Amino acid sequence: MGVKAARRWIVRGQVQGVGYRYFAQKNASLLGLAGYARNLDDGSVEVYAVGAAEQLSEMAGRLRLGPRWADVRGVEETEAVVHRSSSFEIF
Repeated sequence: MGVKAARRWIVRGQVQGVGYRYFAQKNASLLGLAGYARNLDDGSVEVYAVGAAEQLSEMAGRLRLGPRWADVRGVEETEAVVHRSSSFEIF
Protein backbone atom coordinates (compact mmCIF):
# COMPACT_ATOMS: atom_id res chain seq x y z
CA MET A 1 0.00 0.00 0.00
CA GLY A 2 1.17 3.53 -0.72
CA VAL A 3 1.85 6.34 1.67
CA LYS A 4 -1.14 7.31 3.80
CA ALA A 5 -2.88 10.55 2.93
CA ALA A 6 -6.13 12.12 4.11
CA ARG A 7 -8.92 14.02 2.38
CA ARG A 8 -11.94 15.91 3.62
CA TRP A 9 -14.98 16.36 1.42
CA ILE A 10 -17.98 18.60 1.95
CA VAL A 11 -20.85 17.18 -0.09
CA ARG A 12 -23.72 19.53 -0.89
CA GLY A 13 -27.18 18.94 -2.33
CA GLN A 14 -29.91 16.57 -1.14
CA VAL A 15 -27.51 14.45 0.91
CA GLN A 16 -29.14 14.19 4.35
CA GLY A 17 -31.93 11.69 5.00
CA VAL A 18 -31.09 9.65 1.90
CA GLY A 19 -28.53 7.19 3.31
CA TYR A 20 -25.52 9.19 2.16
CA ARG A 21 -23.41 8.57 5.28
CA TYR A 22 -24.07 4.82 5.06
CA PHE A 23 -23.19 4.93 1.35
CA ALA A 24 -19.91 6.64 2.27
CA GLN A 25 -19.21 4.06 4.98
CA LYS A 26 -19.90 1.12 2.65
CA ASN A 27 -17.63 2.49 -0.08
CA ALA A 28 -14.88 3.40 2.37
CA SER A 29 -14.97 -0.15 3.73
CA LEU A 30 -14.82 -1.62 0.21
CA LEU A 31 -11.81 0.58 -0.57
CA GLY A 32 -10.05 -0.09 2.73
CA LEU A 33 -10.31 3.49 4.00
CA ALA A 34 -10.68 4.66 7.61
CA GLY A 35 -12.39 7.87 8.70
CA TYR A 36 -15.93 9.14 9.22
CA ALA A 37 -19.03 10.71 7.72
CA ARG A 38 -21.27 13.17 9.54
CA ASN A 39 -24.15 15.51 8.81
CA LEU A 40 -23.42 19.22 9.13
CA ASP A 41 -25.89 21.84 10.33
CA ASP A 42 -26.09 23.50 6.90
CA GLY A 43 -27.53 20.35 5.29
CA SER A 44 -24.26 19.12 3.82
CA VAL A 45 -22.32 15.97 4.72
CA GLU A 46 -18.66 15.95 5.76
CA VAL A 47 -16.62 12.89 4.80
CA TYR A 48 -13.07 12.36 6.07
CA ALA A 49 -10.95 9.43 4.92
CA VAL A 50 -7.40 8.15 5.32
CA GLY A 51 -5.71 5.81 2.87
CA ALA A 52 -3.51 5.59 -0.19
CA ALA A 53 -3.84 8.29 -2.86
CA GLU A 54 -5.40 5.84 -5.36
CA GLN A 55 -8.04 4.78 -2.83
CA LEU A 56 -8.87 8.39 -1.98
CA SER A 57 -9.20 9.27 -5.66
CA GLU A 58 -11.63 6.39 -6.17
CA MET A 59 -13.60 7.45 -3.08
CA ALA A 60 -13.88 11.01 -4.44
CA GLY A 61 -15.48 9.69 -7.63
CA ARG A 62 -17.96 7.60 -5.69
CA LEU A 63 -18.88 10.51 -3.40
CA ARG A 64 -19.70 12.62 -6.47
CA LEU A 65 -22.22 9.97 -7.57
CA GLY A 66 -23.77 9.29 -4.17
CA PRO A 67 -26.49 6.78 -3.38
CA ARG A 68 -29.60 6.39 -5.51
CA TRP A 69 -31.82 8.83 -3.58
CA ALA A 70 -29.21 11.57 -3.17
CA ASP A 71 -28.89 14.61 -5.43
CA VAL A 72 -25.24 15.63 -5.17
CA ARG A 73 -24.88 19.25 -6.30
CA GLY A 74 -21.26 19.82 -5.37
CA VAL A 75 -18.25 18.24 -3.68
CA GLU A 76 -15.49 20.36 -2.18
CA GLU A 77 -12.28 18.39 -1.58
CA THR A 78 -9.36 19.47 0.59
CA GLU A 79 -6.23 17.80 1.91
CA ALA A 80 -6.45 16.95 5.59
CA VAL A 81 -4.19 15.94 8.45
CA VAL A 82 -3.78 12.18 8.76
CA HIS A 83 -5.36 10.91 11.99
CA ARG A 84 -4.93 7.31 13.11
CA SER A 85 -8.11 5.32 12.77
CA SER A 86 -8.86 1.68 12.15
CA SER A 87 -12.47 1.96 10.99
CA PHE A 88 -14.96 4.23 9.24
CA GLU A 89 -17.51 5.73 11.61
CA ILE A 90 -20.84 7.46 11.15
CA PHE A 91 -21.64 10.42 13.39
